[in-house]
Amino acid sequence: MLSAFANALKTPDLRKKILFTLGIIVIFRLGSTIPSPNVNIARIDECLALATAGESAGIYNMVNLFSGGALLQLTIFALGIMPYITASIILQLLTVVIPRLEALKKEGASGTAKITEYTRYLTLVLAVLNATAFVTLARTGQLFPGCDGILYTNELFPLITMVLVMTAGTGIIMWMGELITERGVGNGMSIMIFTQIAASFPAGLWAIKQSHPGAVGWFLFFLVIGIGLVVMLGIIWVEQGQRRIPVQYAKRMVGRRLVGGSTTYIPLKVNQSGVIPVIFATSILYLPVLWATFRPEGAVSVWIQQNFAGQGMLSSFWYNLVQFVLIIAFCYFYVSITFNPEEVSDNMKKYGGFIPGIRAGKPTERYLAYVLSRLTAPGSLYLATIALIPTIAFMAVGANQNFPFGGTSILIIVGVGLDTVKKIESQLQQRNYEGFLR
Repeated sequence: MLSAFANALKTPDLRKKILFTLGIIVIFRLGSTIPSPNVNIARIDECLALATAGESAGIYNMVNLFSGGALLQLTIFALGIMPYITASIILQLLTVVIPRLEALKKEGASGTAKITEYTRYLTLVLAVLNATAFVTLARTGQLFPGCDGILYTNELFPLITMVLVMTAGTGIIMWMGELITERGVGNGMSIMIFTQIAASFPAGLWAIKQSHPGAVGWFLFFLVIGIGLVVMLGIIWVEQGQRRIPVQYAKRMVGRRLVGGSTTYIPLKVNQSGVIPVIFATSILYLPVLWATFRPEGAVSVWIQQNFAGQGMLSSFWYNLVQFVLIIAFCYFYVSITFNPEEVSDNMKKYGGFIPGIRAGKPTERYLAYVLSRLTAPGSLYLATIALIPTIAFMAVGANQNFPFGGTSILIIVGVGLDTVKKIESQLQQRNYEGFLR
């Protein structure tokens, strides 16, 4: 693999792409450390230390994860890539229910470009809303409950400036991600997410070591790294798994030529939905916490705070049970809207394709739906189990919610890493090199 990496750097155009990508990542990380105007950095550090010890900032863990810790420090890139992820998911769901978007999706490159434009606009709208919400939380002292003074002034103009700076930061991140896609290596937005999550790994690992004094801390430090590598290998094995449904195309005359007669396959992955169900489930579980935060009185709010927020949620039976069920449900939901057996069957029939032993039309549609449902069952259980890793880590080594090898983070790290390596490998193979994966 090292020799393949050396070959990649020896190729001039590929070397430029890799160095360009690394340069954008460096700029991205620098922006994640520059504070927004009107932010008291010294006070932020004190409040962040108190919040980490008391886990009072647990409600923002998902967004903070995708910002590499920049959110709770209120930097210019505080919102990270999360508004773009949310906008992309919303547009993807709306494509199923809005005929106009569905028609654009079927138009090919021009339609995709239009949907991308809509995604950009929606990203900026969501960035304004998110920035306004977090600046308001900082102003009212609810960003770090019981810890105030993180802003120098609560006057209107400085607060508006903070919102505009954070929104502009999201726009710059989106632009840099598109630059990586066009001129660099891999998918720019995915690499941005990868960078922010990977940036939180050293601090999370060191926190585990610091939580136990002496040799025990070092033992747990290396044990967690070893277990994390084993979990990564397991995720790679499952993510690469797929059911290949053979498809044959009958020979037919097109003009004066005889075409067709080829054999191919439809690859159905075990984890067809990726990490989206985990993000959906986590987002849904934050809704009752938000409700309890703004209406803290009452037995229901107290029960929600005890079981669905802070450190208590890791050991809560109800939180883990609801999360487990939601992930499985969202797996089936997301697969149903991203893979349409009827559409695939119609396209096969249109071009003279058929599955050996299965009649074209409705029988093919039912067969594809049957196979997909059988694959989604183990895939959903796999995702739900991976999502429980922070809970298992908490019970085993006393880790907190920022456990570095948590479900969402490790799935994204492995998925983006595999995709980027494959794209570099494909470019190496075009130049007669063996590539990374032999």
